[in-house]
Amino acid sequence: MTDVHRTIDAVWKLESAKIIAGLARMVNDVGLAEELAQDALVAALEQWPGSGVPDNPGAWLTTAAKRRAIDHIRRSQRAERKHEQLAHELERQQDPEPPVESEQDDVLRLMFISCHPVLPTEARVALTLRLLGGLTAAEIARAFLADEPAITRRIAQAKRTLAEERVPFELPDGAEPAGRLSSVLEVIYLIFNEGYSATSGDDLMRPGLCLEALRLGRLLAELAPYEAEVHGLVALMEIQASRSAARTGPSGEPVQLHEQNRGRWDQLLIRRGFAAMLRAREVGGAPGPYVLQAAIAVCHARARTAEETDWARIAALYDTLVRLVPTPVVQLNRAVAVGMARGPQAGLALVDLLADDPALRDYHLLPSVRGDLLLRAGRHEEARREFERAASLTRNDAERVFLRRRADEITGEIGGEAAGDTLGRAARAFLDRDDLDAATVRSYGQTLRRLCLALGEGAPLASVTSEQVARVFAAAWGGAAARTWNRHRSAVRSFCVWASLGDLAAGLDRRAETRSPVKGIDPARLEALWSRADVPLRERTLWRLLHESAAGVRTVLSLNVEHLDLEDRRARVGGAWVSWRSGTARLLPQLVAGRARGPVFLADRRPGPSRTPREADLCPETGRRRLSYERAEYLFKQATRPLDPAGDGYTLRQLRTCR
Repeated sequence: MTDVHRTIDAVWKLESAKIIAGLARMVNDVGLAEELAQDALVAALEQWPGSGVPDNPGAWLTTAAKRRAIDHIRRSQRAERKHEQLAHELERQQDPEPPVESEQDDVLRLMFISCHPVLPTEARVALTLRLLGGLTAAEIARAFLADEPAITRRIAQAKRTLAEERVPFELPDGAEPAGRLSSVLEVIYLIFNEGYSATSGDDLMRPGLCLEALRLGRLLAELAPYEAEVHGLVALMEIQASRSAARTGPSGEPVQLHEQNRGRWDQLLIRRGFAAMLRAREVGGAPGPYVLQAAIAVCHARARTAEETDWARIAALYDTLVRLVPTPVVQLNRAVAVGMARGPQAGLALVDLLADDPALRDYHLLPSVRGDLLLRAGRHEEARREFERAASLTRNDAERVFLRRRADEITGEIGGEAAGDTLGRAARAFLDRDDLDAATVRSYGQTLRRLCLALGEGAPLASVTSEQVARVFAAAWGGAAARTWNRHRSAVRSFCVWASLGDLAAGLDRRAETRSPVKGIDPARLEALWSRADVPLRERTLWRLLHESAAGVRTVLSLNVEHLDLEDRRARVGGAWVSWRSGTARLLPQLVAGRARGPVFLADRRPGPSRTPREADLCPETGRRRLSYERAEYLFKQATRPLDPAGDGYTLRQLRTCR
């Protein structure tokens, strides 16, 4: 990359939000505004290497983009008076920069529209980083360890939704601002947290996301100086970011707060956090969630050593916070503070109240916190199992290594693992039997994996009780259909018979199954789905095949390339035939091109080393596994949400009833 290109990249990241915001006010379309801004960026990439970087590069890009906006208005034959007025204003301006107040209002409008509640959370995050952060789809994908095409589709869908919902490019008024501001703050903090504690990948942190969230938070504080919660969020992020250098050891392993070298905390960021907290207090009013969390961060920052931390004050702040935001995660954090202030037993009592909360079902910090408290209470064997369970739940490699090491340290102290079989070993032996077919292994595997995740693979098999199993079922499948509940119940009963255990399903009543008719998708909406150009080939083929064959979803997903008879438009699955028509016939050869064996429908990426599928579900040529029913259903729901009048999206079964 040349110096000019580096300059353009830096200028774009600094100026793109203001440029897009100003254009959106002119054309009332965020998607179009970004396209026009991108055209100006392309012009800069073409002209600046030869002509040199202008004295005011931001103003150059703004003027170039606005000229393109005016050209667009002229070409579209709309708002003739407006385009004449805009052109006249542009030509007579000596300084092409708009008034600062107008420019700031435009950027604030862009923040609100990017974080509009009509968009799902993941779309808000991607669109905010794109429009306000100036990040490319590739940069966002790298930051979140996602596929670039998926991010591109997510951003495009977000723009379509804003256009279809006719979301105006204006600041919220009336009673709306508080809720809309809360949505903006939520998105910024989500970006920060993904950088501060990465949910997946090799590294504990992604500093680029932290810096971007801090930049957006500081910008919002300038644009909304009389909002205490904005300053509270900035204070919280500044103080948390100050610990970044001390949060990891030499090998990238996590370092717990009480073990961190506080001399490595960034004092400049701490002072900035304190200053933001003072501004929040000057604004006044009852403290909101972010101001309270910032006050907790201030308590940690003021303690010169871990022993000097005022845990009683922190516990009191969490008591107030949990009344405002009684979410399971806040209650878990409160349990940590109470455990430090009043002893591990007090903390354990609060954690155990959260054990059956469905929202924390796969949250690795629940068993991690419980393990810490158990260890402090002297219950070492239980603590070891909790750390092992936490390690199996986390998707972050650095955290997994750290948690396993903690479990291993306890094993060394107490002289090895407890004698006898464990739940994990027994489950694996049960599923490895030769007398189970592939479909049964998949079905039983789902049930037993959930039990292992919830109770811990290292749990002694003899210690598992029917009460524990009942709690797992209530959290995992309490709201599931009767058929799903009964399927998992049958799996547990079969496992108990094989392992010569008591009836662990004793607390699980069989549910009455009733089949309600599945309503098909309206033909007009189905035609709109077929005409979508942004749908990947795999999904188009699967949906067409389900529609034309009327076969079951799991049956179609179980198809293998070697079983396809493309000439006769059919495939043999078990003892039955699946046939299709011309729509599928056009797509299938493209999907399986170059492959002679393995699943027809493949997942997007190769499985990790800890999730190796059965050989029958693995493509020998690509190394990718068979597409799961759950993933296929999720993708269809997301794609059809805009078509569904209820906004929920359709199910794959509904394709079978549209013939």
